[in-house]
Amino acid sequence: MENVRILLVDDERLVRRSMEKTLLRAGFDVDTAEDVREALAKFEAALADEEEGPYALAILDLSMPNFDGLADPNAGLQLLSKLLELDADLPVVVLTAFDEVARAKEAVARGARAYFVKGRESGLLEIVNEILAQHEG
Repeated sequence: MENVRILLVDDERLVRRSMEKTLLRAGFDVDTAEDVREALAKFEAALADEEEGPYALAILDLSMPNFDGLADPNAGLQLLSKLLELDADLPVVVLTAFDEVARAKEAVARGARAYFVKGRESGLLEIVNEILAQHEG
């Protein structure tokens, strides 16, 4: 998937790095952010970047620091809403811990295309490839 840009947002450095490596090995162009403010800034910059263009997909953690910098279990939902305001067609995958599946389903109801329980990165690749194939078709 050459030149397919993905925005990966997770405040846990080791988790973010592991998923980033998985996506890079699969040939994706990955930008990472550790909180919603950094992610929104990168997303807005990508929308304005005529050379590289916008992200093809975003992967967002649910629980991370919010726009005020405070730990917030719903910060990912706030970011999801902002990203979809800027790009209504953006495919978004929500990352969640095992015990947060109900909130992940809420994210899907709010516009995310899918959710993924952290821990099996190969499964993440399957979801990403499937969504991108549907989005192109």
